[in-house]
Amino acid sequence: MDDALFDVAGKRALITGSSRGLGLVFARALAERGCQVILNGRTASALEEAAHRLAGLGGSVSASIFDVVDEAAVDEAIGKLEADGPIDILVNNAGIQIRSALESMPVDRWREIVDVNLTGAFLVARRVARGMIPRRRGKIVNTCSVLSDLGRETSGPYAATKGGLRTLTRAMAVDWARHNIQVNAIGPGYFVTEMTQSLKENPEFDAWLTARTPAGRWGDPGELAGALILFCSAASDFISGQLLYVDGGITISL
Repeated sequence: MDDALFDVAGKRALITGSSRGLGLVFARALAERGCQVILNGRTASALEEAAHRLAGLGGSVSASIFDVVDEAAVDEAIGKLEADGPIDILVNNAGIQIRSALESMPVDRWREIVDVNLTGAFLVARRVARGMIPRRRGKIVNTCSVLSDLGRETSGPYAATKGGLRTLTRAMAVDWARHNIQVNAIGPGYFVTEMTQSLKENPEFDAWLTARTPAGRWGDPGELAGALILFCSAASDFISGQLLYVDGGITISL
C-alpha cells in the first residue's frame, strides 16, 4: 500500500473542543503525523496546557479561542486563521453531555446541548467550507457517537444531537462534494478519557459495558487514530458522507 495515501504532514488542521478528551486525542494523532494543529476551546489556560502536552510531537501546535455557538466569534476567529494560511482539515469535536431523563430535562439545557453539539458543528463547518470551496479541496470530520444510532437512559438530548450530526454529515457531503470536499464522521464507542474516568471506575457500569461490547473491553483512545487519518488523508478522496463506528462492535451486537 502506498503510504502517501495516508500522509497528512504539512496539512493545517483545526480541531474544535480539543483542550481535553477525544479532541486532544485527535489533535495528538494529527500532530504526531506532522500536521500543523490548531487547538480550540473557550478557556485559554486549558488550551495552553494542551498545547504544552503536544509540543515537540512533529507538527506545529497553536490555539484559537472561540465559542462554537457564537456565530460572530466563529467567523472572526476562522477569518484570522485563514489570513495565516488555509485550513485543510476540520475536525468538529466540540460537544457536551448533560444527563437527565427526558421528562425532567429543562428546555434551556436541551437547547444548550443542541447549540453546542449540532448548531456549533454547522457554524464552524459552514465558515471553514467557505474557504475550502474556492481552493477545491478539504476534509471535514464530525465526531458522532454510538448514540447516533442507539438510545440510552438519561442521554436522550445527546443522542438526538448526535443522530442529527450523522444526518448533517450526509447533507454537508452532498452539498460540498462537487467542490472536492469530503465530509465524514467517526462514531466512538466508550473510550477511557478524563470525561469517562468516573464511569470506568464505577464497577456496575464497567461490568455492563464490557459485557455489552463484543470486544469485551473499553477502547484505548489511540485506537481512534486510524479512522481519523483515513478521513483526513487522500485515502478518503472518494469517500464521503460515511459514519465509521470505532466501538469494539457494540453497534452491531444484540
